[in-house]
Amino acid sequence: MNATSTTGLRAISDQLVSTSMDEFFRRRAGLRYVFFGGKGGVGKTVLAGATAARLARNGRRTLLASTNPVHSLSNLLSQDVFGRSTAVSGIPNLWAFEIDTKDAIERSKREIREKIQWFLKFAEISTKADEFVEAATMNPAFEESAMFENMVDLMFRDEFDVYVFDTAPTANARRLLGMSKVYGLWVQKMLKSREEAQSLREALSFTKKKEDDPLMTYLVGFRDRIAHARELLTDPDKTAFFFVTLPEALPIAVIRRFIGWFTDFGIPVGGVVVNGVIDPEVGEAQPEFVRNRIEMQRGYLGQIGEEFPGEVRAVLPLYDQDIRGVSMLDRAGAAIFG
Repeated sequence: MNATSTTGLRAISDQLVSTSMDEFFRRRAGLRYVFFGGKGGVGKTVLAGATAARLARNGRRTLLASTNPVHSLSNLLSQDVFGRSTAVSGIPNLWAFEIDTKDAIERSKREIREKIQWFLKFAEISTKADEFVEAATMNPAFEESAMFENMVDLMFRDEFDVYVFDTAPTANARRLLGMSKVYGLWVQKMLKSREEAQSLREALSFTKKKEDDPLMTYLVGFRDRIAHARELLTDPDKTAFFFVTLPEALPIAVIRRFIGWFTDFGIPVGGVVVNGVIDPEVGEAQPEFVRNRIEMQRGYLGQIGEEFPGEVRAVLPLYDQDIRGVSMLDRAGAAIFG
């Protein structure tokens, strides 16, 4: 597909977009969990914010939440939304929340310590829990695990009509959302081991009295919780993951790889949003550098059309100022939804 056989941003959009973002959302009126991901620096936060603002203005109670350890929602909205759900000034029905990563990690450590203490007490082991906690929390994926738990908590509270998540760069988002599968496998193994240990304990007991096992109770509850999270994340009527790219080689390569992974994992892919496109009509009268960038983008826009046919939902221009504050969010939202 030649995305630039005619000039102008509108012509590019018309050729790349078959099902627009607006039409996609109208077809899926029950969509509740919307994720934006992609390579770092492609504009995920802006796309998530503009989409959340648009949904809120359409009358849906919307929470815009960041699971990215390096937050930028407060900067985007020009107000502090760190650590708590905060009503966004100037946009009715919209709340925003930058999850406190440090708090999430500390809370997870406390919960792990409690569970390990349960286990040690039940198993009559005198070792202190601290060494086990340190070993568990030094895992490089522990931060993603803690953020996943916070994300799931938000989803399960069911306080909003729709949740829009600004995720970490895609490699981190892959691990983040992949936690549901990893947790599921881990819990099944833990349950099997625990059942075997419980059976052996009862067989060796003189009293034959069946004791309550708080760890087993926790694992069963945790298994059900993760199963429900996975059910929500893989429901195409409720969930959609949008990939954001620039018309450049590396962002395209990233989303090409991860669209396949997310599809295999069962997370519904909503489509691709192309950001930062220089309008050829505006750029023709500009210096050679700008014209060269336009020519470079022309090739990558054609590549996007060929590699993601039917999946492009919107094409956004490269604006001449930062997208920050309510008016610029509304402007970007108009471009996304057409």
